[in-house]
Amino acid sequence: MTGMEIWNNPSCSKCAAARTALDEAGVGYALRPYLDRPPSAAELAEVLRRLDAGPWDVCRTQEPAAVALGMADWPRDEAAEPRWIEAMVAAPELIQRPLLLLDDGSALVGRTAGALAEALRRTAATPGTAAQPGAATPGSGAEPGPAATAPADPPHPAG
Repeated sequence: MTGMEIWNNPSCSKCAAARTALDEAGVGYALRPYLDRPPSAAELAEVLRRLDAGPWDVCRTQEPAAVALGMADWPRDEAAEPRWIEAMVAAPELIQRPLLLLDDGSALVGRTAGALAEALRRTAATPGTAAQPGAATPGSGAEPGPAATAPADPPHPAG
């Protein structure tokens, strides 16, 4: 058990803060380089369900791709959800980060100290999650976090 999967952008300071907090707490995680491996529409819809959020709640509407599409003015209702999801799948940089997908089935947007504290609280309640900091979940396709990387290994490339 890893504790969680992080939808990670290696050049994002909020993602780095999440990785550091989890490493310091000894919580295992797997990294999903979501810019390189964008989610499918079904995956993103499942994450939104886990977050209990609409796609507009996790969309970075100030990103150039969102501005070019005029997404800030798109309707925010159930009928518009597929349009939002498809746009975010096509341009994954629109997805808020880091997304923390916890092994307990919940999810959080890990941008604040409070959200990270909540993630740590939830993973501490899950037996076995602190045993392997940074470990990848077998079969998840996610990369192991830095804590699982031997010191001699190079860091994950930025992208």
